[in-house]
Amino acid sequence: MINFLYFLILVLSLNNLTFAMEKKPYHHLSDGTFRNPEGSPKRDPNIKWSYKIFNKEKKKLDMTISDGHILDKDQVLRNLKKYKNGDYIAWIGHATFIIKLGNTTIITDPVFSKNAGPLIFGPKRFAEPALKLNEIPQIDLFLLTHNHYDHQDMMTIRRFPYKNAKVLVPLKLGKYFKTNGYRDINEMDWYDEININDNLKITFLPAVHWSKRSLTDTNKTLWGSFLIEYDGKKILFACDTGIGNIYKNLGNRYGPIDLTIINIGAYNFYPIMPYKDKSIYHTNPEEALKIGQDLRSKKILGMHWGTFVLSLEPIMEPPVRFKNSAEKYGFNKKDALIFKIGQISKMSDIIE
Repeated sequence: MINFLYFLILVLSLNNLTFAMEKKPYHHLSDGTFRNPEGSPKRDPNIKWSYKIFNKEKKKLDMTISDGHILDKDQVLRNLKKYKNGDYIAWIGHATFIIKLGNTTIITDPVFSKNAGPLIFGPKRFAEPALKLNEIPQIDLFLLTHNHYDHQDMMTIRRFPYKNAKVLVPLKLGKYFKTNGYRDINEMDWYDEININDNLKITFLPAVHWSKRSLTDTNKTLWGSFLIEYDGKKILFACDTGIGNIYKNLGNRYGPIDLTIINIGAYNFYPIMPYKDKSIYHTNPEEALKIGQDLRSKKILGMHWGTFVLSLEPIMEPPVRFKNSAEKYGFNKKDALIFKIGQISKMSDIIE
C-alpha cells in the first residue's frame, strides 16, 4: 500500500511538472534561455563566423558618405529648441531616436560611444551621433530592445544624465540598470503592457533576433520590439529583426500601424554566409518593407544604417534600395521614410 502511494505521488508530481512545462510560452526554454517565435527562420549551425574574412572584405567597401547624410550640429540644436514644445521624432543615429509625445520624451536604444563593443573594441562609428549625451533633452522613458553592443551601450547607461527616467527592458536585462543607479526599472516579456499615463501605453512584442554579449550568455536575455500607443496613434519601434511569420499575426492583432521604425541595414555577410543580401536576424530593405506590409503600416521609417559597419553591403545602399522598392510592397515612395542623422520632424508631419 505504501509503495502504491509513493508511486501515485510520483505520477502526480510528474504530471504537474509536465503541465507546468506545457504552460510556458513557446519562446521560454526549459534551461532559462529564449528562442524566436514559432515558425521563424533558423540559422544554419554549420556556418562559422570568420573575422579574418569579414575584415578582408570590409576593406573593399566604399566608405564615401553621401552629402547631407549628417546634419550640421548647430542646425540640430536650433531645431531641437524650435520643436521642444510639440510632438516630434529625431534620429540621433543607428537605432537611437528621441520621440516626444505630449509630456513624455522617449529615447530608444541610446548608443553614444565611439564603438559598438566592449571597452575600445568593436565596430567604430563613421558617423557621429547628432547630439552629445549632455545635449539631449530631459528623458522620461528609456526603451531598450536587446543586449547587443550596438543597442545596449554600457558607457551611455553609466553616464546617462536622466537616471530618474522609467526604463523598459526585455526579461533579464534589468540588472544592468539597477547596478548603475536607475530606480524605475521594468522587465517585460512579450505581450506585456505598461500604461505610462492616460494617453500613452507601451506593449513589448516579439521580434526575430537573438541576444549575446559574451561567449557564455547566448539567448539568456530576451529581445523584442516596442509598440507605442499614444492618443489613438500607433508607432512600432522594431528591435533588430529578421523576417518571420510572426509579423502577419502582429498585423492582424495590432494593425494598422501608423509608423513602423525598422532596421534596413546589416544584412549582407557574403562570402562568410553562402547567400548574398540575406541575414536571418536583420532584414534587408525589401524584407523590412514586407514586414511593414504585414503589419499594415501606413508609413515606414528605415533605421540601423549609416552609422557603423556591421556587415558587407555598401554603406549608402540600404536607403536607395528601400526607396526604390517601396511601391512593390504597397507604399508610396514618400511613405518609405529616410531621415538624415540629426533630422527632427514634427510628429504631425509624419503621422496624419
